[in-house]
Formats: sequence, structure tokens, C-alpha cells
Amino acid sequence: MKPLQLFDPASSTYSYLLFDTATREALFIDPVDSQLERDLALLRDYALKLVWTVETHAHADHITSAGQLVEHTGAQSAAPEGCGIVTAASQLGDGDVLRFGGEQVRVLHTPGHTAGSVSYLWRNHVFTGDTLLIGGCGRTDFQSGSAEALYHSITQRLFTLPDDTVVWPGHDYQGRTHSTIAAEKAGNTRIAGKSLAEFVATMAQLKLPRPARMDEALPANQNSGLGVGRQDAEGASLMEVQPAQGYAGNVSPELACQWWQAGQAVLIDVRTDAEREWVGFVPGAVALAWKQWPGMALNPQFDEALKAAVPSGGRAVMLCRSGVRSIAAAKRATELGLEAYNILEGFEGDPDDQAHRGARGGWRFRGLPWRQN
Repeated sequence: MKPLQLFDPASSTYSYLLFDTATREALFIDPVDSQLERDLALLRDYALKLVWTVETHAHADHITSAGQLVEHTGAQSAAPEGCGIVTAASQLGDGDVLRFGGEQVRVLHTPGHTAGSVSYLWRNHVFTGDTLLIGGCGRTDFQSGSAEALYHSITQRLFTLPDDTVVWPGHDYQGRTHSTIAAEKAGNTRIAGKSLAEFVATMAQLKLPRPARMDEALPANQNSGLGVGRQDAEGASLMEVQPAQGYAGNVSPELACQWWQAGQAVLIDVRTDAEREWVGFVPGAVALAWKQWPGMALNPQFDEALKAAVPSGGRAVMLCRSGVRSIAAAKRATELGLEAYNILEGFEGDPDDQAHRGARGGWRFRGLPWRQN
């Protein structure tokens, strides 16, 4: 049995989808935000229930879709401890095991590219992220990298796996898809046959260019990719509609509040009942959970309830926890012929923090309490 290997051409990133053929439960390794629609379609086509989305490290060259996959599918997120991905539901250490159906992956701490980098062992397959590449390895010159640690991770952890273990890397820039431990031990030009001193010297001489998206990607990935592209544009007015694809636009909480208080829009809360109980209710909002899963791209019950809530010619503004489901709901509302908007930033935060509205997504309508008694 092989994993499903997926490729993002812009960053030459490989993502991997593993699943149990009996239960259809699945695990996603290193998903990419620009491939979200492809990956959701793949889950639907294979009739899979995503249980875990996991990272090998905090990436510097692309943005993860982990947070968005969690929002859409109800999966849990996991990331290596020490990578600063504080939004992941589970922090993984060496030897930890993640189960999906009758399958499991085991975490191997393989630092060097970053201090927190891990590899994942599944059956006779190892997913090495940027630790071990085909004929090479990840760089070690930034983000807590260490050539010494990488040498030990490869030679003392990965190269001790059985020779026939299949190596699935996080990137390849020459069209190669996989290798084996035996092949890398024999022919990896960066490390095969080299002493620690020789390897350290090789890594010091690379002088690689800085990743083009590093300043954007690192902070985004430490937030599971959420909030990226949905914050107010620098210098943009909070009272202006920001353009969007597939729906009428993005609006700030302030503009949504103005419309709603003036009776110019219906506020649709697409969070689940459990989220409303835990985080807080929005008085006056229509509670209409967005449930795309399992298995159905369209939800007739959602469609009928939405059309009943928004009068003909009316305007709908959508909110959720992070701004992922509200975008999907706004797109669906647009397909139904409604004028629909997504509220930027989402609704989350401390229910006792009456003034909270921050870059991580919390907001409230001014003058209204978090909870409705």
C-alpha cells in the first residue's frame, strides 16, 4: 500500500494523504493552502474522513492549509513540539503515535533543518519533510537549524531504518518522487560517506538564497495558516468592502455591524452549536452551521435555511470562528443568488475579554455582550 503523493508546483512541495481502506479514516502530511480545493475534492472523491492533519516542521516556503482543513472537515491538527505552532491541537514528541482507523504513524524527532523537525514512519514508509531529500537534505542556516543535529538525525535515526524503507521527501526540484534508505545511504551527495566535519563544511558552503515567502510563511504557519489573506489590507478603510473571488466581498466587523444595525444585512453565524456555547453567542445572528462533511459538497438543509433567513434582494454577512467556513458559506450563498459577504477575522477569543479584537481573530459587535442570557 502506497500513500497518495500530491505536489504543489509553486513551492515544489510534496504533501501526503494516508488512509485506512476499511474505515476510510485519513491523515494528511504537510498540506499546502493553495491546494485546498484540490485536497477537499480528493477527500470527497475517495470518501475519506480526515482525522489528522500534521506538519513535519514550520515551513518557510509555503503556507499550510492545516487550519482550513480542520475547519472544513473536523479533523484534529498536530505539529512537532518546539516548532512554535501553538494553534495545533496536539504537540508531538519523539515516539508519539497517531492512529487513524487501523493504521498508525510514529513520530521520529529528526532535528537539524529546524530544531523541532520530525519525520513520520508508516509501515515501511518514512516521510522526511526537509530532513532528508532525494540526493540531498534540508538547509540548516536559519530557523534554529543545526548541521550537526541534522547529521545525527540522518545517520543515527533515518539511516538505521531498514534499507528497503521508502523515503518520501517534503520537496523535490527535479521531478523525482521517492527513494529508499539504501539508495540514500549509498548515493546522497550531501551526506553519504561523509564524516560529521565534512558534512558541516558542506552545509556551510551552500550559500542558498533566502526563501522568497519566508517573512509571510513562518508567522502564518505558526498559526496553522489561519488569518492569511483575510486581514485588513494595510491602509484600507475599515468601512470599505474588500474584493474577493466567488462572493460579493470581505468586510470588517465594523462595517458588518453598521449594516446589521441599520437593518441592511442578515448576520449568519455558521459555527456549530458547541462553538457558540463555548466561545459565545452573537445576539441577533441567525445560527446556521456550515456542514460540508462528511461526503457531501452541497447541503440542501443549509441551502433552504439560508434562503429562508435572507429576504429576496437582501444581503447576508457570514461569520465563523476563523473566517474559513464563512468564506465557503459566502460562496455557496452567492451560488444561490444571494449577495453574500465574509466577515474578516472570525469570532474567537476569551469570552471574559469584553474589548478583545485582535489580529488572531477575536471580535465583537460594539456595545453588545459576548453572551446572550
